[in-house]
Amino acid sequence: MFIRTRLRHTVAALGAAVLVASLSACGGSDDKSSASPGSGTTDSVISKARCATNKAVGKITYMSGYYWQASASILEVIAADKLGYYKDLCLDVDLQPGQGDTTVNAKLVQAGKVQIGPLSEQDILTANAATLANGGTPKVLGVSSYSNAGLDILMTEPSITDLKQIEGKTLGYKGWVPVSVSAMLDKAGVDMTKVKQVKVGYDPTILTRGQVQALTGFVSNEPNLLKDQGKEVKVWEPKDFGVAGSIGSFAVNSDWAKAHPDTVDDFLRATFKAFQYCAEPANIAACIDLQQKQGDNPSDDKAHQTDVWTTESQLVADNPLPGRWGSVDPANITSLVGDVNTYAGSKIDDKVAQTWFTNRYVDAVVNDDGTVIWPPK
Repeated sequence: MFIRTRLRHTVAALGAAVLVASLSACGGSDDKSSASPGSGTTDSVISKARCATNKAVGKITYMSGYYWQASASILEVIAADKLGYYKDLCLDVDLQPGQGDTTVNAKLVQAGKVQIGPLSEQDILTANAATLANGGTPKVLGVSSYSNAGLDILMTEPSITDLKQIEGKTLGYKGWVPVSVSAMLDKAGVDMTKVKQVKVGYDPTILTRGQVQALTGFVSNEPNLLKDQGKEVKVWEPKDFGVAGSIGSFAVNSDWAKAHPDTVDDFLRATFKAFQYCAEPANIAACIDLQQKQGDNPSDDKAHQTDVWTTESQLVADNPLPGRWGSVDPANITSLVGDVNTYAGSKIDDKVAQTWFTNRYVDAVVNDDGTVIWPPK
Protein backbone atom coordinates (compact mmCIF):
# COMPACT_ATOMS: atom_id res chain seq x y z
CA MET A 1 0.00 0.00 0.00
CA PHE A 2 1.21 3.46 -0.82
CA ILE A 3 0.77 6.50 1.39
CA ARG A 4 0.26 9.37 -1.04
CA THR A 5 1.40 12.87 -0.30
CA ARG A 6 -0.88 15.30 -2.07
CA LEU A 7 0.63 17.04 -5.08
CA ARG A 8 1.25 20.72 -4.47
CA HIS A 9 -1.28 21.93 -6.92
CA THR A 10 -5.03 22.14 -7.21
CA VAL A 11 -6.81 19.70 -9.47
CA ALA A 12 -10.39 20.42 -10.40
CA ALA A 13 -12.88 17.67 -9.62
CA LEU A 14 -14.39 16.22 -12.77
CA GLY A 15 -17.64 14.31 -13.04
CA ALA A 16 -18.23 10.98 -14.68
CA ALA A 17 -19.38 12.71 -17.84
CA VAL A 18 -15.81 13.93 -18.35
CA LEU A 19 -14.69 10.43 -19.15
CA VAL A 20 -16.73 10.13 -22.30
CA ALA A 21 -17.00 13.69 -23.53
CA SER A 22 -15.19 15.23 -26.48
CA LEU A 23 -15.40 18.40 -28.47
CA SER A 24 -16.26 18.51 -32.14
CA ALA A 25 -15.35 22.02 -33.24
CA CYS A 26 -13.88 25.36 -32.35
CA GLY A 27 -15.88 28.13 -30.74
CA GLY A 28 -17.80 30.60 -32.79
CA SER A 29 -16.38 33.81 -31.33
CA ASP A 30 -13.05 35.36 -30.47
CA ASP A 31 -13.83 35.21 -26.74
CA LYS A 32 -12.54 32.37 -24.61
CA SER A 33 -15.29 29.84 -24.03
CA SER A 34 -16.47 29.31 -20.48
CA ALA A 35 -17.21 25.65 -21.20
CA SER A 36 -15.51 23.23 -18.84
CA PRO A 37 -12.81 20.89 -20.24
CA GLY A 38 -14.27 17.75 -21.71
CA SER A 39 -17.78 19.08 -21.17
CA GLY A 40 -19.01 17.79 -24.49
CA THR A 41 -20.05 21.22 -25.77
CA THR A 42 -19.32 22.38 -29.30
CA ASP A 43 -17.06 25.17 -28.05
CA SER A 44 -13.33 24.99 -27.44
CA VAL A 45 -11.79 26.64 -24.40
CA ILE A 46 -9.54 28.83 -26.52
CA SER A 47 -10.14 31.72 -28.86
CA LYS A 48 -11.27 31.13 -32.41
CA ALA A 49 -7.95 32.48 -33.69
CA ARG A 50 -5.86 30.16 -31.50
CA CYS A 51 -8.08 27.24 -32.39
CA ALA A 52 -7.52 27.95 -36.07
CA THR A 53 -3.76 28.14 -35.50
CA ASN A 54 -3.70 24.74 -33.81
CA LYS A 55 -5.93 23.19 -36.45
CA ALA A 56 -3.66 24.51 -39.19
CA VAL A 57 -0.74 22.55 -37.72
CA GLY A 58 -2.50 19.34 -38.68
CA LYS A 59 -1.77 15.94 -37.21
CA ILE A 60 0.68 15.81 -34.30
CA THR A 61 2.34 12.41 -33.97
CA TYR A 62 3.10 11.26 -30.43
CA MET A 63 4.96 7.98 -29.88
CA SER A 64 4.91 6.30 -26.48
CA GLY A 65 7.93 4.79 -24.77
CA TYR A 66 6.57 1.27 -24.33
CA TYR A 67 3.23 0.48 -25.93
CA TRP A 68 0.40 1.75 -23.67
CA GLN A 69 1.92 0.98 -20.29
CA ALA A 70 0.51 3.12 -17.50
CA SER A 71 3.75 5.04 -17.02
CA ALA A 72 4.27 8.75 -16.61
CA SER A 73 4.39 10.42 -20.05
CA ILE A 74 2.12 7.67 -21.46
CA LEU A 75 -0.96 7.30 -19.26
CA GLU A 76 -1.68 11.01 -19.05
CA VAL A 77 -1.43 11.34 -22.85
CA ILE A 78 -4.03 8.59 -23.21
CA ALA A 79 -6.17 10.36 -20.63
CA ALA A 80 -5.79 13.78 -22.25
CA ASP A 81 -6.91 12.27 -25.53
CA LYS A 82 -9.89 10.35 -24.16
CA LEU A 83 -11.01 13.07 -21.76
CA GLY A 84 -11.16 15.52 -24.64
CA TYR A 85 -8.42 17.85 -23.40
CA TYR A 86 -6.61 17.90 -26.75
CA LYS A 87 -9.86 18.60 -28.57
CA ASP A 88 -10.59 21.35 -26.06
CA LEU A 89 -7.48 23.06 -27.49
CA CYS A 90 -8.19 22.08 -31.12
CA LEU A 91 -5.22 19.69 -31.28
CA ASP A 92 -5.22 16.65 -33.55
CA VAL A 93 -2.92 14.24 -31.70
CA ASP A 94 -2.20 10.86 -33.27
CA LEU A 95 -1.12 8.36 -30.59
CA GLN A 96 1.37 5.74 -31.80
CA PRO A 97 2.80 2.93 -29.62
CA GLY A 98 6.56 2.70 -29.19
CA GLN A 99 8.15 -0.68 -28.56
CA GLY A 100 10.60 0.17 -25.80
CA ASP A 101 13.62 1.14 -27.90
CA THR A 102 14.33 4.76 -26.96
CA THR A 103 17.06 4.95 -29.61
CA VAL A 104 14.43 4.42 -32.31
CA ASN A 105 12.09 6.97 -30.72
CA ALA A 106 14.86 9.57 -30.57
CA LYS A 107 15.76 9.00 -34.23
CA LEU A 108 12.13 9.49 -35.25
CA VAL A 109 11.92 12.75 -33.29
CA GLN A 110 15.24 13.87 -34.79
CA ALA A 111 13.89 13.18 -38.28
CA GLY A 112 10.60 14.96 -37.58
CA LYS A 113 8.55 11.82 -38.24
CA VAL A 114 7.43 11.99 -34.60
CA GLN A 115 6.79 15.49 -33.31
CA ILE A 116 6.67 14.74 -29.59
CA GLY A 117 7.23 11.85 -27.22
CA PRO A 118 8.67 10.67 -23.91
CA LEU A 119 12.45 10.56 -23.74
CA SER A 120 14.39 10.72 -20.49
CA GLU A 121 16.80 13.60 -20.13
CA GLN A 122 19.64 11.09 -20.35
CA ASP A 123 18.21 9.70 -23.62
CA ILE A 124 18.04 13.22 -25.04
CA LEU A 125 21.68 13.81 -24.14
CA THR A 126 22.93 10.58 -25.69
CA ALA A 127 20.78 10.94 -28.82
CA ASN A 128 21.94 14.47 -29.52
CA ALA A 129 25.56 13.61 -28.73
CA ALA A 130 25.42 10.80 -31.28
CA THR A 131 23.93 13.12 -33.91
CA LEU A 132 26.62 15.71 -33.23
CA ALA A 133 29.39 13.10 -33.41
CA ASN A 134 28.10 12.04 -36.82
CA GLY A 135 28.22 15.59 -38.13
CA GLY A 136 24.50 16.29 -37.84
CA THR A 137 22.54 19.04 -36.13
CA PRO A 138 20.77 17.83 -32.98
CA LYS A 139 17.03 18.42 -33.18
CA VAL A 140 15.75 16.53 -30.12
CA LEU A 141 14.67 19.24 -27.69
CA GLY A 142 13.79 18.45 -24.07
CA VAL A 143 10.83 20.56 -22.98
CA SER A 144 9.68 19.18 -19.61
CA SER A 145 10.21 16.77 -16.73
CA TYR A 146 8.16 15.82 -13.68
CA SER A 147 11.03 15.01 -11.32
CA ASN A 148 14.79 14.56 -11.05
CA ALA A 149 14.19 11.09 -9.64
CA GLY A 150 14.67 8.23 -12.10
CA LEU A 151 13.06 4.85 -12.70
CA ASP A 152 16.20 2.71 -13.01
CA ILE A 153 17.00 0.66 -9.90
CA LEU A 154 19.02 -2.25 -8.65
CA MET A 155 17.36 -5.11 -6.77
CA THR A 156 19.20 -7.51 -4.50
CA GLU A 157 18.45 -10.36 -2.18
CA PRO A 158 17.05 -9.03 1.12
CA SER A 159 20.15 -10.29 2.96
CA ILE A 160 22.29 -7.62 1.23
CA THR A 161 22.29 -4.53 3.45
CA ASP A 162 25.31 -2.77 1.91
CA LEU A 163 25.90 -2.57 -1.84
CA LYS A 164 29.56 -3.54 -1.36
CA GLN A 165 28.21 -6.98 -0.45
CA ILE A 166 27.51 -7.68 -4.13
CA GLU A 167 31.27 -7.97 -4.68
CA GLY A 168 31.97 -11.60 -5.49
CA LYS A 169 28.39 -12.09 -6.66
CA THR A 170 26.50 -11.95 -9.98
CA LEU A 171 24.64 -8.90 -11.28
CA GLY A 172 22.11 -9.39 -14.07
CA TYR A 173 21.25 -6.62 -16.52
CA LYS A 174 19.05 -6.21 -19.60
CA GLY A 175 20.92 -4.72 -22.53
CA TRP A 176 23.35 -2.74 -20.38
CA VAL A 177 23.78 -1.56 -16.81
CA PRO A 178 21.98 1.81 -16.61
CA VAL A 179 24.22 4.82 -16.16
CA SER A 180 22.43 5.82 -12.95
CA VAL A 181 22.94 2.36 -11.47
CA SER A 182 26.64 2.45 -12.38
CA ALA A 183 26.92 5.87 -10.71
CA MET A 184 25.14 4.59 -7.61
CA LEU A 185 27.43 1.57 -7.31
CA ASP A 186 30.46 3.82 -7.71
CA LYS A 187 29.20 6.17 -5.00
CA ALA A 188 28.62 3.17 -2.76
CA GLY A 189 32.26 2.16 -3.18
CA VAL A 190 31.60 -1.07 -5.07
CA ASP A 191 34.62 -2.51 -6.92
CA MET A 192 32.94 -3.61 -10.15
CA THR A 193 35.95 -5.71 -11.14
CA LYS A 194 34.82 -8.04 -8.36
CA VAL A 195 31.24 -8.28 -9.66
CA LYS A 196 30.30 -10.78 -12.35
CA GLN A 197 27.97 -9.07 -14.83
CA VAL A 198 25.70 -11.11 -17.09
CA LYS A 199 23.06 -10.15 -19.65
CA VAL A 200 19.69 -11.67 -18.74
CA GLY A 201 16.11 -11.75 -19.97
CA TYR A 202 13.00 -10.14 -18.54
CA ASP A 203 12.05 -12.70 -15.87
CA PRO A 204 12.72 -11.04 -12.48
CA THR A 205 12.36 -14.33 -10.60
CA ILE A 206 15.94 -15.18 -11.56
CA LEU A 207 16.81 -13.00 -8.58
CA THR A 208 14.48 -14.68 -6.10
CA ARG A 209 15.58 -18.11 -7.40
CA GLY A 210 19.20 -17.24 -6.71
CA GLN A 211 20.46 -17.36 -10.30
CA VAL A 212 21.72 -13.81 -9.81
CA GLN A 213 22.17 -11.90 -6.56
CA ALA A 214 21.54 -8.45 -8.04
CA LEU A 215 19.31 -7.39 -10.92
CA THR A 216 18.64 -4.10 -12.69
CA GLY A 217 15.06 -3.03 -13.31
CA PHE A 218 12.51 -0.24 -13.09
CA VAL A 219 11.12 0.84 -9.73
CA SER A 220 7.52 0.64 -10.97
CA ASN A 221 7.80 -2.72 -12.72
CA GLU A 222 9.81 -5.65 -11.37
CA PRO A 223 9.41 -4.89 -7.63
CA ASN A 224 5.65 -4.75 -8.10
CA LEU A 225 5.61 -7.96 -10.12
CA LEU A 226 7.60 -9.77 -7.45
CA LYS A 227 5.53 -8.28 -4.64
CA ASP A 228 2.37 -9.60 -6.29
CA GLN A 229 3.98 -13.05 -6.28
CA GLY A 230 4.76 -12.75 -2.58
CA LYS A 231 8.50 -12.51 -3.23
CA GLU A 232 10.66 -10.07 -1.26
CA VAL A 233 13.63 -8.14 -2.65
CA LYS A 234 15.69 -5.15 -1.55
CA VAL A 235 15.29 -2.14 -3.86
CA TRP A 236 18.19 0.29 -4.27
CA GLU A 237 17.34 3.64 -5.90
CA PRO A 238 20.07 5.89 -7.36
CA LYS A 239 18.24 9.00 -6.12
CA ASP A 240 18.97 7.92 -2.56
CA PHE A 241 22.68 8.20 -3.39
CA GLY A 242 22.35 11.66 -4.91
CA VAL A 243 22.40 10.38 -8.50
CA ALA A 244 20.55 12.43 -11.13
CA GLY A 245 17.66 11.08 -13.16
CA SER A 246 14.36 12.12 -14.68
CA ILE A 247 10.81 10.87 -14.99
CA GLY A 248 8.01 11.83 -17.34
CA SER A 249 10.21 13.93 -19.61
CA PHE A 250 8.95 15.03 -23.02
CA ALA A 251 11.00 15.84 -26.10
CA VAL A 252 9.96 17.53 -29.33
CA ASN A 253 11.49 18.02 -32.75
CA SER A 254 13.09 21.46 -32.40
CA ASP A 255 12.29 22.63 -35.94
CA TRP A 256 8.62 21.74 -35.51
CA ALA A 257 8.49 23.38 -32.07
CA LYS A 258 10.06 26.58 -33.38
CA ALA A 259 7.45 26.74 -36.13
CA HIS A 260 4.52 26.01 -33.80
CA PRO A 261 5.28 27.32 -30.28
CA ASP A 262 1.63 27.82 -29.27
CA THR A 263 0.85 24.24 -30.25
CA VAL A 264 3.69 22.91 -28.11
CA ASP A 265 2.34 25.02 -25.25
CA ASP A 266 -1.12 23.58 -25.67
CA PHE A 267 0.04 19.96 -25.99
CA LEU A 268 1.88 20.30 -22.68
CA ARG A 269 -1.04 22.21 -21.17
CA ALA A 270 -3.51 19.42 -21.90
CA THR A 271 -1.06 16.68 -20.98
CA PHE A 272 -0.09 18.28 -17.66
CA LYS A 273 -3.76 18.78 -16.80
CA ALA A 274 -4.36 15.08 -17.44
CA PHE A 275 -1.35 14.09 -15.32
CA GLN A 276 -2.57 16.15 -12.39
CA TYR A 277 -6.07 14.70 -12.78
CA CYS A 278 -4.86 11.10 -12.95
CA ALA A 279 -2.43 11.58 -10.04
CA GLU A 280 -5.33 12.25 -7.69
CA PRO A 281 -6.07 8.99 -5.79
CA ALA A 282 -9.80 9.31 -6.47
CA ASN A 283 -9.17 9.35 -10.24
CA ILE A 284 -6.59 6.59 -10.63
CA ALA A 285 -9.09 3.81 -11.33
CA ALA A 286 -10.86 5.89 -13.98
CA CYS A 287 -7.58 6.70 -15.73
CA ILE A 288 -6.47 3.06 -15.67
CA ASP A 289 -9.80 2.16 -17.28
CA LEU A 290 -8.94 4.58 -20.09
CA GLN A 291 -5.49 2.99 -20.45
CA GLN A 292 -7.05 -0.47 -20.68
CA LYS A 293 -9.14 0.64 -23.66
CA GLN A 294 -6.21 2.06 -25.64
CA GLY A 295 -5.85 -0.01 -28.80
CA ASP A 296 -4.03 -3.32 -28.93
CA ASN A 297 -2.37 -3.22 -25.57
CA PRO A 298 0.14 -5.84 -24.39
CA SER A 299 0.17 -3.97 -21.06
CA ASP A 300 -3.32 -5.13 -20.16
CA ASP A 301 -2.82 -6.48 -16.63
CA LYS A 302 -5.06 -3.99 -14.86
CA ALA A 303 -3.77 -4.64 -11.35
CA HIS A 304 -0.14 -4.36 -12.40
CA GLN A 305 -0.76 -1.24 -14.50
CA THR A 306 -2.42 0.35 -11.48
CA ASP A 307 0.72 -0.44 -9.48
CA VAL A 308 2.92 1.06 -12.21
CA TRP A 309 1.01 4.35 -12.30
CA THR A 310 0.63 4.56 -8.52
CA THR A 311 4.35 4.00 -8.03
CA GLU A 312 5.43 6.53 -10.66
CA SER A 313 2.96 9.28 -9.76
CA GLN A 314 3.94 8.81 -6.11
CA LEU A 315 7.61 9.09 -7.06
CA VAL A 316 6.85 12.43 -8.70
CA ALA A 317 4.90 13.64 -5.66
CA ASP A 318 7.62 12.58 -3.22
CA ASN A 319 10.47 14.10 -5.24
CA PRO A 320 9.35 17.55 -6.42
CA LEU A 321 11.50 19.63 -8.70
CA PRO A 322 13.43 22.56 -7.21
CA GLY A 323 11.80 24.93 -9.70
CA ARG A 324 8.48 25.23 -11.52
CA TRP A 325 6.34 22.09 -11.71
CA GLY A 326 7.05 20.23 -14.96
CA SER A 327 10.25 22.12 -15.74
CA VAL A 328 13.75 21.05 -16.71
CA ASP A 329 16.33 21.61 -13.95
CA PRO A 330 19.61 22.88 -15.49
CA ALA A 331 21.61 21.62 -12.49
CA ASN A 332 20.19 18.16 -13.06
CA ILE A 333 21.30 18.30 -16.70
CA THR A 334 24.82 19.17 -15.55
CA SER A 335 24.85 16.16 -13.23
CA LEU A 336 23.53 13.88 -15.97
CA VAL A 337 26.19 15.12 -18.40
CA GLY A 338 28.86 14.20 -15.86
CA ASP A 339 27.42 10.73 -15.32
CA VAL A 340 26.93 10.01 -19.03
CA ASN A 341 30.49 11.12 -19.76
CA THR A 342 31.89 9.05 -16.89
CA TYR A 343 29.89 5.85 -17.22
CA ALA A 344 28.81 5.76 -20.87
CA GLY A 345 32.00 7.08 -22.46
CA SER A 346 30.35 10.16 -23.95
CA LYS A 347 32.13 13.50 -24.42
CA ILE A 348 29.33 16.00 -24.00
CA ASP A 349 30.02 19.65 -23.26
CA ASP A 350 27.65 20.89 -20.56
CA LYS A 351 27.19 24.33 -22.14
CA VAL A 352 26.18 22.68 -25.40
CA ALA A 353 23.92 20.21 -23.58
CA GLN A 354 22.03 23.03 -21.88
CA THR A 355 20.93 24.27 -25.32
CA TRP A 356 19.18 20.93 -25.89
CA PHE A 357 16.61 21.78 -23.22
CA THR A 358 14.24 24.68 -22.66
CA ASN A 359 11.60 25.81 -20.17
CA ARG A 360 9.97 28.38 -22.43
CA TYR A 361 6.94 26.14 -23.00
CA VAL A 362 6.46 25.03 -19.38
CA ASP A 363 6.77 28.64 -18.25
CA ALA A 364 3.90 29.51 -20.57
CA VAL A 365 1.50 26.85 -19.26
CA VAL A 366 2.23 26.38 -15.54
CA ASN A 367 1.68 28.93 -12.78
CA ASP A 368 4.22 29.57 -10.03
CA ASP A 369 2.12 27.45 -7.66
CA GLY A 370 2.23 24.45 -10.00
CA THR A 371 -1.32 24.71 -11.35
CA VAL A 372 -1.88 24.46 -15.08
CA ILE A 373 -3.02 27.65 -16.79
CA TRP A 374 -6.40 26.60 -18.18
CA PRO A 375 -7.68 27.93 -20.46
CA PRO A 376 -4.81 29.80 -22.15
CA LYS A 377 -4.66 33.51 -21.41
